[in-house]
Amino acid sequence: MNISGHLTFDAVKSLPLCKVFIDEDPGFTQFWHVNGIGGAQLAGHDFHFTLGANIGTPDYAIPSGGFSWRHTRPPVVLAEWPVCAPTSFDRFTTIASWRGAFGPVTHSGKTYGLKCHEFRKYFPLPQRVKQRFEVALQIHPGDQKDLDALLAHGWQIADPKQVAGAPADFRRYVQTSAAEFSVSQGIYVDTNSGWFSDRTVRYLASGRPALVQETGFSRRIRAGTGLLSFRNLDEAAAGAESIVRDYEHHCRAARAVAEDFFDSDKVIRKFVSEIGLRLD
Repeated sequence: MNISGHLTFDAVKSLPLCKVFIDEDPGFTQFWHVNGIGGAQLAGHDFHFTLGANIGTPDYAIPSGGFSWRHTRPPVVLAEWPVCAPTSFDRFTTIASWRGAFGPVTHSGKTYGLKCHEFRKYFPLPQRVKQRFEVALQIHPGDQKDLDALLAHGWQIADPKQVAGAPADFRRYVQTSAAEFSVSQGIYVDTNSGWFSDRTVRYLASGRPALVQETGFSRRIRAGTGLLSFRNLDEAAAGAESIVRDYEHHCRAARAVAEDFFDSDKVIRKFVSEIGLRLD
């Protein structure tokens, strides 16, 4: 399994009899390929899987690059992410990098943006909902203007290295949060990719509701209770108010979404069956 094409060492890459490319960055991967950026990363694989649930369907806005894309989801081992009993509502949280590892992508005259471009649209949310919103945020000093704007609008900022710098700390941060609020990379949103976050899956498995920006995922994954999506500030505010108003109900529904759609036993069995392997 070649995760996002990071395995490029041919002496190793050529050894397996079955080679599977797993695309974690739908939109970036396909645009780079059709624009000839990054070399022939997609070549030489027997199967191509993506977290973009809409790639290769009429719902998807960009070309598939000539490959037959199969779909998978971020799995979670439910026993490692047990339900944490809800208490009184504390705060919405998430863990994020302001710009991420990649720059914007331009294709056919259209530029597809990053998470920071989406987040700016939701700066006023803490003032609209009057709840605590906290981001464990990696942000470059050059983006001080954005950081100042977040603080001015009432966002609380945590140091991701301190609160989520190790696996156990990451799990503790998720499970001691009341719920997640997060936007997505602009490219995931604008292409209607159907991408879904493995971080959000951990919130759901822990029985923590998630309010996340719509990427087209709700066509494939049950949303509305426990998992809520939004496309604008009004929908984000309404979703946050719904979670706070009926918190315990949303907590139970969040775990049910994780069990039904992201249970590692189900995800991996489907994955291996598609590539012709058998689990004894």
